[in-house]
Amino acid sequence: MHLDVQDLRNFYYRSALGRAAQASLRGRMLEIWPEAKGQTVVGYGFAAPLLRPYLKDARRVMALMPGPQGVMPWPPGLNNVSALIEETHWPIETGHVDKLVLLHGLETSERAFDLLEECWRVLGPGGRALFIVPNRAGLWARRDRTPFGFGRPYSPGQLETQLRKHQFLPERHLGALYQVPSSKRWWMKSGAAFENIGRRMPTMMAGGAFMVEATKLVYPPKGKVEKSRRPSAVGVMKPAAKPV
Repeated sequence: MHLDVQDLRNFYYRSALGRAAQASLRGRMLEIWPEAKGQTVVGYGFAAPLLRPYLKDARRVMALMPGPQGVMPWPPGLNNVSALIEETHWPIETGHVDKLVLLHGLETSERAFDLLEECWRVLGPGGRALFIVPNRAGLWARRDRTPFGFGRPYSPGQLETQLRKHQFLPERHLGALYQVPSSKRWWMKSGAAFENIGRRMPTMMAGGAFMVEATKLVYPPKGKVEKSRRPSAVGVMKPAAKPV
């Protein structure tokens, strides 16, 4: 069950807690992807709040939003780069994406298998994907007042197993959203301190969400492969001997 785009926009752009969540997720993402100069960057689900740092230098930025969720024009004040799509048939050629970000896309999809197949298809050689999902053991997954309280939360092991089944190789794990999911003034003031402490903790003790960076695996053909023999070069024929 996908969330409505209006609810997502109101949370991330019109609430103090949503703006804090946006800053936490974006900050963690920029630690591993500080730039995307000359690259194609695609966000799926509601990844638009994280893509703004790449608008200046990336070759192309696209914010893909699934039909059941709805779409909004983005970014405000600039040429629109968002599109409403069918969640398992993206209008992107195979192997053309350098960086792919999924936020509020995987855990709410009823066709997660097909969605991951599409992610694998569009990712190019050497490309990287960042999957952001609610932490099953975190506080944010237990509060339905935030988008992280909807859909299927994951544990790091569950997500990694799912990715390996679809020919992704998990490379790095990061935690995010260490502050308490409350809009009360005291908790909001303490949010920055909780984030700083949480980033020093082991990845397995992730906060309200965790990120897995993965690369695309391309396996060799299965079965017995026979080498084809190349014909050897034929020399120039010498003049025939004179008949006796």
